[in-house]
Amino acid sequence: MDAKLALIVSDSAKAQDGARALRDSHPWVSQQEADILVVLGGDGFLLHVLHEMLDGQPIKPVYGMNLGTVGFLMNGPHDGVPISTRVAEAHRVPVRPLRMHARANDGREYSYYAINEVSLLRETRQTAKLEVRINGHVRMEELVGDGILVATPVGSTAYNLSANGPILPLGSRMLAMTPLSPFRPRRWKGAILPESAEVEFRIREPGKRPVAAVADQKEVRDVASVRIIASAKKELTLLFDPGFTLEERIFAEQFQV
Repeated sequence: MDAKLALIVSDSAKAQDGARALRDSHPWVSQQEADILVVLGGDGFLLHVLHEMLDGQPIKPVYGMNLGTVGFLMNGPHDGVPISTRVAEAHRVPVRPLRMHARANDGREYSYYAINEVSLLRETRQTAKLEVRINGHVRMEELVGDGILVATPVGSTAYNLSANGPILPLGSRMLAMTPLSPFRPRRWKGAILPESAEVEFRIREPGKRPVAAVADQKEVRDVASVRIIASAKKELTLLFDPGFTLEERIFAEQFQV
């Protein structure tokens, strides 16, 4: 039996125009009835749809079709092949998000998911001072700089790559920990951690050196500590055309000059 498909379209004019050719080409169902979501737009809109599922919507496989700008997480636009055929032949890529638990200096606690990365960023001209703990053990007593991030394999080609972090192959079950403009220790380039690691940052001198924590687009200001773990319970599934997989793009990204 063919999977039931729902069409989810970005508000952008480009995505709306592209949707016209698809709406009459398939018997679409509602998002609630669907087995698989077909998302038209760019990476940002796809992440928005994925976050809606993480925040309470039923988690379903997602097939993205690029009608945005970069489209790193998306497939190519409509090419005349029936969408049901493209989805049926697609390669499945599991994606485990990070869960950020942040405690603010006023005692309030926040919990958000991140598909790309969790980043800690200084809020003022003062450099941030962070203690780095892995699995309960202090690995670095003091990191001084603009901040630090922890990225998933999917997110390793985004902000992490711009910060000179390593690209992680999908399926590696690893995380990239990358400092942002580190001042001390000056030569530390970061670390690659197993996905099972529990990462914790504690902010030093938070009153003088305030730090914000960001899980993808969700920000918590003036944090005292941040704990990060990968969530197997909220595993997502992205669908890619054969020969056009996210893993292949990650390989290609490493050889661009």
